[in-house]
Amino acid sequence: MSTISKIFSAELDGIDARLIEVETDVNVGLHSFTIVGLADKALSEAKERVNSALKNIGVKPPTKENRRIVVNLAPADIKKTGSQYDLAIALGYLAATKQVKPFDPEGKIFMGELSLEGKLRGVNGALNIASLAKRLKCKELYLPRENAAEAAIVEGARVFPVKDLGELIAHLEERALITPQPKTEAAPGAETPFSDIAEIKGQNHAKRALAIAAAGGHNLLMVGPPGTGKTMLAQALNSILPLPTLEEIIEITKIYSAAGLLGSLPFINFRPFRAPHQTASPAAVVGGGQFPRPGEISLAHRGILFLDELPEFRRDILEALRQPIESGKAHVARVKGHLTFPARFTLVAAMNPCPCGYYGDPEKACSCAAYEVIRYQKRLSGPLLDRIDIQITVPRIKIEELREKNIDRQKSDGLRAQVAGARHIQKERLKTVKGKLTNSELSSKECDELIVMEPAAETFVKQIFDKSLISARGYYRTLKVARTIADLESSELVTKNHLAEAFSYRLRES
Repeated sequence: MSTISKIFSAELDGIDARLIEVETDVNVGLHSFTIVGLADKALSEAKERVNSALKNIGVKPPTKENRRIVVNLAPADIKKTGSQYDLAIALGYLAATKQVKPFDPEGKIFMGELSLEGKLRGVNGALNIASLAKRLKCKELYLPRENAAEAAIVEGARVFPVKDLGELIAHLEERALITPQPKTEAAPGAETPFSDIAEIKGQNHAKRALAIAAAGGHNLLMVGPPGTGKTMLAQALNSILPLPTLEEIIEITKIYSAAGLLGSLPFINFRPFRAPHQTASPAAVVGGGQFPRPGEISLAHRGILFLDELPEFRRDILEALRQPIESGKAHVARVKGHLTFPARFTLVAAMNPCPCGYYGDPEKACSCAAYEVIRYQKRLSGPLLDRIDIQITVPRIKIEELREKNIDRQKSDGLRAQVAGARHIQKERLKTVKGKLTNSELSSKECDELIVMEPAAETFVKQIFDKSLISARGYYRTLKVARTIADLESSELVTKNHLAEAFSYRLRES
């Protein structure tokens, strides 16, 4: 006569979690231990870990008797990966063989990898699973201790930190109760930036562009000869970005947790800065792989994606950025299924004007032939450049500016406060627009509804559009940058001067 038990666990599907039923059937027959339900190699090996863990905590393991054990992971059509099912499988076996007092599994989710001695090791996606538990109104979530603080960020989640399998059994049998994990307060904080914008000497035009990009979340391209400070400017952008909100902290942490990049941190409370190398693969940048994981553009969500030497990246990678830049999401289509990762990042790119880097430099002659310069610049397609709101030239800095020793921190603090003020204005304006926080995220319809121009500005924008100086997409992107400039000045109307400055950032010098 067979005995069947049912325990609940979860599987990561991109950055979201799905509830998985772990059904265990123990029946008479030749001894076997089979896991079905599209299990990968790591999960198929769970039977060896579970077997040793049960034996080493003093429980009668499956190998002691002639029994046929089948573990079914349902729904069976979803690919199951990883070692996080160990705890649920072990508990399911104990319940099916009646080696643990009967308990109600409803409303309980169990996650954790077992060591051979029965201790629990951490797993990826604890915060994601806690969000699932809250959404499904599951009352209790049992996780390894090292994941408990991360999961307890979710308001209302009752998280139990488990040291080992024996401790969990004692808790379920009410012999020694586990104390729930206190709620984790995810206070915003700032990661130490690579450089402070106050440390950058000269380049006032570039600093102004950085302030606009930070205030409105606009994409930025910097072009200039080597050594002019393009990389340092990109790194300094983090120093003037506002601190992330609690909602943004949870969004960012979910991505890093699903990717297994949290390390010892319970959460990410700063805006990420990602700088992939030019040799990175499309799956590494956009996301994907055999078992799809978030790529660099998703790891830069609500932060900065910095692409240095932009033309050196593969053409297919650059073209793959077009859709995420527009929608704020990365869609990964594979034979095994489709996944969507959040990718609302600010793209900051840097490039030289030519292969040698000195085309147009007034002090050093360019050694490139004309066709080499054209071919180099043509590596960036028109549609990609059209999606970059602010394009500036970063010239060589003068020696007088370079030798200045005074660093004005007050200017840096003032710029940071100005950006924070502009972001607050946008937040108030976008209260009625769900999920959007900055001007760069507005659709064309929302631009028409929310951006109000003075009459002179209306005339100016009609002139530049009639002369075919910008495309339809360029018109709306110019409008959004102008709205951000107006927000930096706390102006209710977009004026002609705001539009003229925004339009100037789309006329990069060749």
